[in-house]
Amino acid sequence: MFKGNALVIGASGGIGKTLVKKLSESGEYEHVYAVSRSLPASPIEGVEYHTLDSENESLVAQYCQQLKQAGGQFSLVVCCIGALHAVGANNQKISPEKRLEDIQQKQLNFYFNTNAVLPAIWLKHVELLLKGSEPSKLVFFSARVGSITDNNLGGWYGYRASKSALNMIIKCAQIECQRRAKNISIVSYHPGTVETELSKPFQSKVPKGKLFTTDFTVMQLLKILPSLSAEKGPHYIDWQGSVIPW
Repeated sequence: MFKGNALVIGASGGIGKTLVKKLSESGEYEHVYAVSRSLPASPIEGVEYHTLDSENESLVAQYCQQLKQAGGQFSLVVCCIGALHAVGANNQKISPEKRLEDIQQKQLNFYFNTNAVLPAIWLKHVELLLKGSEPSKLVFFSARVGSITDNNLGGWYGYRASKSALNMIIKCAQIECQRRAKNISIVSYHPGTVETELSKPFQSKVPKGKLFTTDFTVMQLLKILPSLSAEKGPHYIDWQGSVIPW
């Protein structure tokens, strides 16, 4: 039975840490790699950690080349990079816009860079790890609010638009992979509202039973992945496996 390698990008966040743990425990992967800006306080035995700044594309490229040289096809790469709120440059508070007057250029730049540009850079360089004779999955944590068709509330201009941009990048990449890397299935995954720092300022408004643990949303993802094929990709799905309209 084929046992590929697995890589988690953005492994220091709540979902990323849980994902690394579950992949390591599963025994389904030859090697589990985790990359983030900083090392975890409690590293998992057997996981191969690496620190780098995703803003530096040359470091991303070098790391992927190192993994390629180490050998073995990757059967799973998951990118957990993304932000809904943050403190940006010059202590600028980044939070979702509620009206047109809230739109600011620096904030839009932050959203697009974090939620679309950085994942796109990783996508560019991990393809060589996934391409091969065995099926492989490339997963990006997106959001339902990135759906243009499903947008009935408006607001959150930068976050929505940046996730829509990520979805378009995924769509383009899947079309290209169907020509040159037919084994790769690309997935845009909406994890639901998860109890992490990303959702913390908005958790009080979440309906009862709809605030998920990281364990739950990670296990849902891993349960769904085997049913997704490259031929029918890309896949834009939620934590239930339900299709989200682009």
